[in-house]
Amino acid sequence: MGGKYSMGAALLVAAIGLPLLAAAQAPSPIQLRTAAQEGSEPKFLAAGNGQIVGLCIDIMRAVEQLDPGLRFVGDQQWKPLIRANAELASGLADVACALQRTPEREKIFHYFGPALYTIDYHFLVRSDDDIAIRNWNDVRDLGPGAVVLVNRGYAAGEILAAMGGFTVDASSPRAELNLHKLIAGRGRLYFHRGPGLTGLLERTGTADKVKILPQVMYSAKLYFAASKQLDSKARDRLAAALFVLEKKGELERLMRKWD
Repeated sequence: MGGKYSMGAALLVAAIGLPLLAAAQAPSPIQLRTAAQEGSEPKFLAAGNGQIVGLCIDIMRAVEQLDPGLRFVGDQQWKPLIRANAELASGLADVACALQRTPEREKIFHYFGPALYTIDYHFLVRSDDDIAIRNWNDVRDLGPGAVVLVNRGYAAGEILAAMGGFTVDASSPRAELNLHKLIAGRGRLYFHRGPGLTGLLERTGTADKVKILPQVMYSAKLYFAASKQLDSKARDRLAAALFVLEKKGELERLMRKWD
């Protein structure tokens, strides 16, 4: 009987121990340091309970589910875009979700993977402003007194600088600040991108004071960007997961969810 007991105990230990041994031998997930970019809805949004949600959060969770060997850290910590980009450039962060390609950023980041989604830039104006904008010359014709507001550190400023002929105020880092400046008459136009513009006005309580002009002034695709210090194998592994999500239609589905 003692022999049978010993055999049963041995089998029980083996049954419990083998999975634990396998878990102990499994490599730790690759940690990809990132941040929640302030003022970037619908990429990142405050859920009201201290939690950060949004399109990029959903994309990162989908990547982790597809490839458990990848783990994003820092996505529940807010950072101004300028700081987040500086940390990415210096190697203090590894990746950033959904950044627009610009000549300056191409110099300091690696862009990779499929386009996550497309953004369209519009002008926002006060609700009582009867201005009609059809093209960039209409904006130039307003003269130097027509200040165009943009978020500090965002690609919108580079777009306007490349176009030329505008008076730009890029002193405010967040959309809600620029909306209040617009309402106060400290700017004639606010140049910002969708998706999420209607939701932005609703969340900031400015939907009755600000309107979105219908003309799309500029379009761009957004991609994951990586620090140039990030190991290329980790970057390629993340890119592979993103391409799978694109092929399955998951990126498009998530885009529709947050549009």
